[in-house]
Amino acid sequence: MFSQAQVAEFKDAFNLMDHDKDGILTKDDLRRTFDDVGKLGSEKELDDMVRECSQPISFTQFLGMFGTRMADTGGQDEDDVIVAAFKAFDDEGYIDAETFRHALMTWGERLTEKEVNDAFDAVDIDDDGKIETSEFISLLTAQKEEEES
Repeated sequence: MFSQAQVAEFKDAFNLMDHDKDGILTKDDLRRTFDDVGKLGSEKELDDMVRECSQPISFTQFLGMFGTRMADTGGQDEDDVIVAAFKAFDDEGYIDAETFRHALMTWGERLTEKEVNDAFDAVDIDDDGKIETSEFISLLTAQKEEEES
């Protein structure tokens, strides 16, 4: 189902989300994870996420959820994955640049400071330190299309 590298990335993500380090993701862990990325999760959203699982969310359950989701979507197009990732950080059409910088350099396939700076040089960051979500998505998906041509 997943490569060793993918499982390692999921494990890193799980460990970052498991704030109390008890090996189980709870509603409080999810709330704190939302806070970490600068997004407020409503009680309903958090309850729905926890209710999605029939048992406590251990790493095995977490991995199974992603396997099911990926199977349901047929693996998803990379552009769709990019759009979904940005929506997680989206705050009414904008992403906080510093929160996003931290995420890019901390989670998953970590980018270097130079790589993040190069990406940020290609987009406008407004006076409030925000990036327009649609502009950044367009930039990334357009670059991918150019590389494939």
